[in-house]
Amino acid sequence: MSRRFEIPATPENMVWGYLDSTTPPVLEVASGDVVTLHSFPAGGKETLPDTLIVPEDYQLALDTLPQGAGPHFITGPVHVKEAKPGDVLQVDILDVKVRQDWGFVSILPLLGTLPAEFTDYETIHPVVDHAKNVCVMPWGTEIPLDPFFGIIATAPPPAWGRCGSPVPRAFGGNMDNKELRAGTTLYLPVFNEGALFFAGDGHGVQGDGEVCITALETGVTGTFRLTVRKDMELDWPFAESATHLISIGLDEDLDDAAKQATREMVKHICERTTLSRNQAYMLCSLAGNLRVTQLVDGNKGIHMMLRKSLL
Repeated sequence: MSRRFEIPATPENMVWGYLDSTTPPVLEVASGDVVTLHSFPAGGKETLPDTLIVPEDYQLALDTLPQGAGPHFITGPVHVKEAKPGDVLQVDILDVKVRQDWGFVSILPLLGTLPAEFTDYETIHPVVDHAKNVCVMPWGTEIPLDPFFGIIATAPPPAWGRCGSPVPRAFGGNMDNKELRAGTTLYLPVFNEGALFFAGDGHGVQGDGEVCITALETGVTGTFRLTVRKDMELDWPFAESATHLISIGLDEDLDDAAKQATREMVKHICERTTLSRNQAYMLCSLAGNLRVTQLVDGNKGIHMMLRKSLL
């Protein structure tokens, strides 16, 4: 029988701007247990609104947590018993909800897809209408919310030391993949005893590409079932929803990220079917949809979506 836990949104349960395998766990759970945790927007005090209420727990985190090499608040790590290096952590994303009444969107120096063209730097604060499940832009447009965690990760390999939060890697991290919403399962390689699960960087809604550098950065609450898989081998994050397989490619070069996403999808098709690599590759060409995950996190992202009904 699985148990349920909640991690309070307090500074001792979070890190700011980095992922590190030496960070002491804030919770220990068994495989199959369910964990609810909370996240704050990325960024510092410069992103706060003048006229909107800043939640007390968010303000406390801003005032007290030492910042690492990135802007992201990340909750964890959670130690999952039985997990060992070489295993896979199955992360069932059971629920994600926006927990704040506003978010922010920024254009920042030297960041984004067109940094030389957008130098009139600006931060706006769309208001969240929870009853209508939308964010309201300052000019009146209402955008339906579709919340997710920008960062979902296991701890990096110990040899990598402390990794800044902006760049996604083999452990997951700042993938900023909007497909990792409630109802999706993410599989992550395990590099440490206990897996050391982290999640943070709340997003209220984001387009593929995240072109200006931010999504709707806001606080979210998520619930995850964490299961150790010893029957899987994985070198790279992979996901699936009820309807699709979702392969993930990350690289500084967008072409190489696309190659990786394609290669990973071919691999997983072959593992789940009797198709040859040639047949799986042709299936990807006819029915796999490559999408730009994000262009702004150092390692750019491409993910491929393939309908499971075609397997």
